[in-house]
Amino acid sequence: MIGNNQRPRRLRKNGLVRNLIRETELHLNQLIQPYFLTINPEAQEPIQGFSGVYRWGIDQLSKKIEKDITQGLNSFLLFGAAQPSEKNEQGTAAYEEKGVLPSAIRTLKERFSDSIVLASDVCLCPYTSHGHCGLVEGTEIQNDPSLVALGQMALVHARCGVDIVAPSDMMDFRVGYIRNLLDEQGFDQTLIMAYTAKYSSNYYGPFREALGSAPKGDRATYQMDFRNKTEALRELELDLAEGADMVMVKPALAYLDIIRAFKERSSVPVAAYSVSAEYQMVKLMAKEGLAIEQKLAIENLTAIRRAGADIIITYFAELIASQGWLK
Repeated sequence: MIGNNQRPRRLRKNGLVRNLIRETELHLNQLIQPYFLTINPEAQEPIQGFSGVYRWGIDQLSKKIEKDITQGLNSFLLFGAAQPSEKNEQGTAAYEEKGVLPSAIRTLKERFSDSIVLASDVCLCPYTSHGHCGLVEGTEIQNDPSLVALGQMALVHARCGVDIVAPSDMMDFRVGYIRNLLDEQGFDQTLIMAYTAKYSSNYYGPFREALGSAPKGDRATYQMDFRNKTEALRELELDLAEGADMVMVKPALAYLDIIRAFKERSSVPVAAYSVSAEYQMVKLMAKEGLAIEQKLAIENLTAIRRAGADIIITYFAELIASQGWLK
């Protein structure tokens, strides 16, 4: 007899045994589907380089979400953007009450009420002429003046009935500023899902195409350096102290170590954003016959769960629901 009587393969002998002892579960109710908005209510616009992802008009999106709900998907993250003619240096369209994102929040919450969980992106980049997530003076992104605009954006979304505001800008102190403003205005039940460790990443290309939000220059002075981990833990401590209800790591697959570190230290749920290029790489591999889309997508998302994510934002959520990939 070689070795001892330990044979790990016994626990892999068939599918039922493997399912019986599996350590990581992936459920549809852990997933959030992002949707991009556009001004034409009936639109469903394809996005170049973003396979199967669209910009939705509110009438079409309302029909889509109704279908999603019947298939078991009920959590959504909305992204809006200003028309090019509406963009300016200050990004004032970001907190326009009649803008596409506030209007969509109002419409969807009036129709679906508490049968959905609705989150909204809070960031200036799709509304500014320079494409940065904060206000710019000369060549410098201004931190504290940006908080006022971001706070007004979050407040408008709260007034429209959003469940969760998700500040993705990476300005210092914005979680605390938004929390205090919402509480003062009577929106103490509106959650904040903070983009706590949002890295300056090369994985955002299709997303920036979707929103027309590519910056003039780069975002390295406010988004995190991908070489750093300790810095992410400092950001976590600050966001927790400022009142974040959920904390996020973005991107996901290249940052599994950060997700694990957050899970070990966070007192609130940890979200991970499986970003546009992570999605598109799976699509391209499947198109070339190099992988089976369903299997690769589920493997990636399970790895993110295994690392410690309680919530995953993924463009695959609506496909997982409609195709029954987790059944």
